Amino acid sequence: MQISRGPGQRPGPASPPGTSRRTARPRKPLCRTAPHPRSSPKRQEHAMPTPTHAIFNRPLDTPTPPGFEEIVLGMGCYWGVERLFWQQPGVFLTEVGFAGGTVPNPTYKQVCGGRTGHAEVVRVVYDPSRISTEQILKLFWENHDPTQGNRQGNDVGDQYRSAIFTTTDSQLAAAEMTRVDYGNRLAVEGYGRITTQIAPLDHFWRAPEDLHQQYLHKVPDGYCALRGTGVQASQASALHEAATGEIDGNPEPSPSSTGGSSVAAGGAA
Repeated sequence: MQISRGPGQRPGPASPPGTSRRTARPRKPLCRTAPHPRSSPKRQEHAMPTPTHAIFNRPLDTPTPPGFEEIVLGMGCYWGVERLFWQQPGVFLTEVGFAGGTVPNPTYKQVCGGRTGHAEVVRVVYDPSRISTEQILKLFWENHDPTQGNRQGNDVGDQYRSAIFTTTDSQLAAAEMTRVDYGNRLAVEGYGRITTQIAPLDHFWRAPEDLHQQYLHKVPDGYCALRGTGVQASQASALHEAATGEIDGNPEPSPSSTGGSSVAAGGAA
């Protein structure tokens, strides 16, 4: 795993896999730099100093403290996702960027143009003694629609796919276990199969446009499309107990998740 430091209504009948019932809502402007009254229309190509987090007041390349963990999550447009996680007690650092593709040092325009294979993601560094991996994943599942394939709402493209990129075996085990559990709950409510990509993190590329970091703090009325399904995930404490001691990436499913439909990791890639 590498990290680049450089430049709730109840649904109706089940929809086909990869689809969801959604009311119309605004779409993120495609391939445009985040609007700001002082922003230049031309992207700065030169290397810039590492930005400081606008909320936590620490550099984005601050080393992960001993005992802390990091996980990388894709839930559609990354602006709202980052805000969700910087608001959580126990989260040490967040930053937006790209993962899951093949192009090094991608720009925002390249990614939203669909030429890189990357997803828009948020890197979350957290203290597991204050917020567990299962609590992080509960927020992940409940705050977007993981059945939509290569889109979230009106934001369409594989850069908006649902994804979990893990950095430890225990995270990978928890991601797989919670996916089965939440998939069962979605099925009861009439949703299709989960399309979330789950894989170990290969490389995280920080978004080079500084304004995109903590964007909704800098532009409070900016675009945010983060929406959940209204279906609640299992309590994180119960899932944490079920996962205790399972660090080989193959935990036994809890009784409530037995019989869930199998979902291929990377189905949305």
